[in-house]
Amino acid sequence: MSDRPAPGAPENRQPSTLAIHAGEDELTTRAPVVPPVVQSATFVWADPADGPLLYTRYGNNPNQVQLARKMAALEGMEASVPLASGMAAVAMTLLALTEAGDHVVASSRLYGATHALLTTELPRRGVTATLVDPVGDWEAAVRPETRVLYLELPTNPTIRVVDPRPVVRLARQRGLTVVCDATFASPINFRAADHGLDVAVQSATKYLGGHSDLIAGVVSGPREVTERVGEMARLYGPALDPHTAWLLDRGIRTLDVRMERHNRNALEIARRMEGAPGVRGVVYPGLPSHPDHALAAELFRGFGGMIALVLEGGGDAADRFVRRLRLAVAAPSLGGVETLVSQPRHTSHHALSATEREALGIPDGFVRISVGLEDPEDLLADFAQALEG
Repeated sequence: MSDRPAPGAPENRQPSTLAIHAGEDELTTRAPVVPPVVQSATFVWADPADGPLLYTRYGNNPNQVQLARKMAALEGMEASVPLASGMAAVAMTLLALTEAGDHVVASSRLYGATHALLTTELPRRGVTATLVDPVGDWEAAVRPETRVLYLELPTNPTIRVVDPRPVVRLARQRGLTVVCDATFASPINFRAADHGLDVAVQSATKYLGGHSDLIAGVVSGPREVTERVGEMARLYGPALDPHTAWLLDRGIRTLDVRMERHNRNALEIARRMEGAPGVRGVVYPGLPSHPDHALAAELFRGFGGMIALVLEGGGDAADRFVRRLRLAVAAPSLGGVETLVSQPRHTSHHALSATEREALGIPDGFVRISVGLEDPEDLLADFAQALEG
C-alpha cells in the first residue's frame, strides 16, 4: 500500500470536507485514520536547535496544532488559536488588541460575560468601551484612541442579525480591527472572513463541540493577531487540554450535518410556535416576522438552531414553562444535540435590572431555546404540554 499526501485544506473544498479532513498530518501506511490523543504536558527538547519548544501550555501539543489548522481552514482565516473556553477566546483577543489608554466600540447586544468584561474588567486595565445600538451610529462612538470594533452575529440571546458591512467599511477607513463572535451561527452558517471581518471568535463549547461535553474556545484571524493572542494565552494560561482538543476535533467532523438538522428543526418549530396559546411572540431569523429576516437570508447559509419565545404572563409564566418540560432540558448552554432551554434573566443577564434587560430586547417571559436534533414533533408536543401549565 502506498503512502498518500494529507488531504490538506485547499480553498475550493467545501465546509463539510474541511470539517473532516482539514489540518491532518500526512497519512502514511498504517497511520491511524483518527489522530491519536497526545496526552502529554511536555515533549523531548534539549535546546533551540530542536525547533519550537513543545509544551502544552504554549499551544503546540500535536492535538492543539491539528485543531488550529482545521479551524483556520473552516473559518477561511490565516491561523487559529484553540483555548480553554469561549470567554478565554474573547478575553485573550481583547487583551491582545488593546493596551492601557485604548478604546473599544462594541454592540450593546452582547453575551452577559462579554458585557461585563468590556464594562467592568477591562476598564480596570485602562481600556474603556462604548456600547452602541448595533444598527445605530458606530462612527459617532469612534475616538482617536479606538482600536477595536466588536459585535456578535447573531446576538446572544436576542437573536438579532447585524449587517457587518458598514462596520467593516468604517474599520477600513479608520484602521481598526473588527472582531465578530459568531458562536450562534457557527462557521457553517456564517464565515466571518467572507464578509471582511478581521477576527472570528467561537465558543467551541457550543456548536463546534456539539455534544455538551467539553468547554473550549477558538480565535481565528490574521497570523499577526493570532500570534499575539497566543502570547496572551501563554501568560494567562487558558491552554486547551489535549484530550479536549481531540474531542473538539471529533465534534467538528459532524458539524456540517448537525447544523443542517439544527437549521431545519428550529425553522419548523419556530413556524409552528407562532400563534401558539400563551406565546406572545417567536424570535427566529428564519421567520418573515423577524425584523432582520431579509438580511439573515442574505448573509447566512442557514438560520441557525436558536429561537426565543416571549410568553404571555412574563417571568412567572416562563418559570412554570421551563419547570414543566419533560423532553427539552433546562440548562444554561446551547449548540448540543439535545434541546436546551434557559431564561437569560436567570443566567447570562441576571446582573442587569429588568429595565436594562427590557431595553436590550429581553423582557421577562423571554425563553431561549437551543433546538437540538430530536424529532420536531416530539419537541412540539413537549412545548405544548409545558405551555398548558
